[in-house]
Amino acid sequence: MVLMADPGGERPVALITGATGGMGRAIAARFARAGSDLILAARSEAALAELQDELGGAATSAVVCDLAKPEDVERLAAAAFGAPRLDLVVHAAGAYASGTWENSPAGSLRALLAVNVEAPAALSRRLLPAIRQSRGQIVFVNSTQGLRGTAEVGAYAASKHAMKAVAETLRQELRGTGVRVLTVFPGSTATPMQQAIQRQKGRSWDPGAFIQPDDVAAMIMAAVTLPRTAEVVDMTILPAERPPN
Repeated sequence: MVLMADPGGERPVALITGATGGMGRAIAARFARAGSDLILAARSEAALAELQDELGGAATSAVVCDLAKPEDVERLAAAAFGAPRLDLVVHAAGAYASGTWENSPAGSLRALLAVNVEAPAALSRRLLPAIRQSRGQIVFVNSTQGLRGTAEVGAYAASKHAMKAVAETLRQELRGTGVRVLTVFPGSTATPMQQAIQRQKGRSWDPGAFIQPDDVAAMIMAAVTLPRTAEVVDMTILPAERPPN
């Protein structure tokens, strides 16, 4: 299964930010198995090298970048333009912080906005020529906090609401071009980030109580390989209710 049929036989190319995180890693694995070439982006060179080894390496390239830095976003865009084509961009990178508004440190919201909003907006804007040419797709991995915020994660929720607005308006602006824009709103997912959150709350860690990263990857794969007669625009994924013991 590939993103789209290509008469010339070229392999589709997908760029994935946050590729070494829980969801990004699962997404990368899914698309690698489906025959896509990958451009993987993350902050850690060692983690990217490990992921490339896991995926076989040959069909992947890696860009070490910090999305909070505009110059790194530009460097990532330049790497993408160096590929023969670009069919898919998955914004899977994300920053998280918790705390009440009263106790949030100065600059906390600004830091979250830089990674969760400004970087995906800037990267999408820079890559639009390549995405338009391939009639490709852009996926924003958001959060259920982008639909309804809860207490003590106000800054994070605000950044995710802003990401939702970026995706919605971009989708409207691209209507009729053949480019599809999808926003995914996963609930609590069994990722290292979620594990840290649970430990911070003093709770035991039971990965089975949460959405599995590959569940999110599977749904993204299903949406982007949907025939061009239809489009999934928003997708909410929640943990299944666990049966009683």
